[in-house]
Amino acid sequence: MSSTIIAILLLITFVIFIGYILKGGNLMIGFFIMAILWAIIGMVPFDTAVQKIFAEPATNYGPTIIYIVFGSWFGRVLVDSGIAPAISETTNKVGRKKPLIAAILVMIVTSFIFVSAYGVGSVIAIGVILLPILLSVGVPRDIALVAFSMAIGAPMYINVVLYNQIKVFFPKASYNASYLHFGIIAMIVQLIAVIVFLFIMRKKFNPNKAESNLNTIGASMSDAKEVKSVPKISFIIPIVPVLMNMLFHWDAVPALTLATLLGALLTGNMKNYKHFVNFLNETIKHAISDIAGLVMFLMSLAMFTGAASLNASRFKPIFEAILPNSHLILAIGLGVLAPLALFRGPLHVWGAGAATAAVLSGTGLFTDPFLLPLLYVPTLMAVSVDITQSWNVWGLDYMKVQSKDFLKYGIPAMWIVSIINEFLVYQFFG
Repeated sequence: MSSTIIAILLLITFVIFIGYILKGGNLMIGFFIMAILWAIIGMVPFDTAVQKIFAEPATNYGPTIIYIVFGSWFGRVLVDSGIAPAISETTNKVGRKKPLIAAILVMIVTSFIFVSAYGVGSVIAIGVILLPILLSVGVPRDIALVAFSMAIGAPMYINVVLYNQIKVFFPKASYNASYLHFGIIAMIVQLIAVIVFLFIMRKKFNPNKAESNLNTIGASMSDAKEVKSVPKISFIIPIVPVLMNMLFHWDAVPALTLATLLGALLTGNMKNYKHFVNFLNETIKHAISDIAGLVMFLMSLAMFTGAASLNASRFKPIFEAILPNSHLILAIGLGVLAPLALFRGPLHVWGAGAATAAVLSGTGLFTDPFLLPLLYVPTLMAVSVDITQSWNVWGLDYMKVQSKDFLKYGIPAMWIVSIINEFLVYQFFG
């Protein structure tokens, strides 16, 4: 069978896979089946497939899973220690009399927390604190959720846990000073977009509807729980992991561990041995359960990436024919096409874009340090405003917001952000 026919058959299965995803198919099962199909269609020898598709990608993924575990644990500690709730309550007090200022402060706090925190469990735990604050100052439910989701997506540019997940596709890329300079600026661009979005929507804020909106989500003002008092110095804990990396080049695991232990120490959770052990056990148990499904999904994704890598050479002539040689044109083009990342589409690396990423990397046409941020930008558009993203699914249900309203506000804002940040990709890595 000729290489062209094989490439066409692989692309046909790829299109079918996108359709499967758009209809709400299970991603873990989908990626596993695609790994098998691409091994068969690509005529990968049986022993090679067993080793290079189903064994090595999974076992090599171990370090990334460790990062995810420690990131999820850190997020849980921020909540259970009282640090995240205390930061949120302080924000609420500062901005209570000025709704727009309060909303902007909540967005900054959200991004601040998720510089290092990670996982749907952390988002839910922090969302049930911050989202009612937005409603209490009169922000409509749909606008509050869109702004909150985009504020979570912004710091993902420098969140070392998520970075290590996308690095699986681009192993030669590094989380170094050069990338951090880009990541911090890209994060600021998205955060500014969130603030501009709130400013434009400020006329829709209505404090008179606050109680009604809170009742809709089952969080009446009278239900507010007393927030545990923690020392103000503990408010710096969320950025400790990033600081340790920037200043001392620490790996994520020791950086997250240090921040976790400092958080426990500063909030009195080390006051005696028994209490400390119970605190560790509870936070670890919740953190692991938060990411159990994600880990298995990423395993099947790693297997498919292995299959895509083995077939990458078959796509090289096609990509050489259709891809521009100019880094600038490619970067701006992906910015314009960024909405193709939505619904786990061909520009979302944790969706159908896994093939795009694996094949692009495998062809050797562009360097990994350029390709990683190039595909990270549209992927983070999806992370921010896609209704298939796990925490956005939760947010839609919790806030009782219609998908069309969420997308109506979120897509235009993130589309502009994506075009700007793709231009930055060219400026830094092109």
